[in-house]
Amino acid sequence: MPTSYQAPMRKDQAKSRTHSQDQSTNLQPESATVGTVLGQKGGEVFTIAPGETLGHAVEILRDRRIGALMVAAESGALCGILSERDIVRKLADTPGQTLPKLVSEVMTSSVETCAPGDALVSVLKRMTEGRFRHMPVVDADKLVGMITIGDVVNFRLKELEYEALQMKQLIVG
Repeated sequence: MPTSYQAPMRKDQAKSRTHSQDQSTNLQPESATVGTVLGQKGGEVFTIAPGETLGHAVEILRDRRIGALMVAAESGALCGILSERDIVRKLADTPGQTLPKLVSEVMTSSVETCAPGDALVSVLKRMTEGRFRHMPVVDADKLVGMITIGDVVNFRLKELEYEALQMKQLIVG
């Protein structure tokens, strides 16, 4: 006959206990990195040239179902980033005249980047403090991907689900 739940008793405290992650374990250097997320997500990079029009950029954003494009020179060097927010702000400033504008006129040219070895927690902190959702990933001056807040949240949720499953197996098993 299966046993039902019994509240812990004083003698049970002698057993070793496990604990969930806390702030100190999440901030350890061996925690998940940008490269880990890119490995799962893939490193596909969508770019646009600075001389293209916003109309073309809007089509790419729509067709690819993404929220930002990296702006790259012909050499492949990162020049900036163009997000939906950048376009919406320009639409408000120049209604009816926005789509023919050049990407270089609207893009954010001061771009924060990260590297594949950067800890996710530090990248997320920078994104939150800077109030942006997309960050290009650069490795040895080469653009290798883009990470978003959504990528980080999704990765963390999967980790939490895995941890919960492990705890459930420990309790049941």
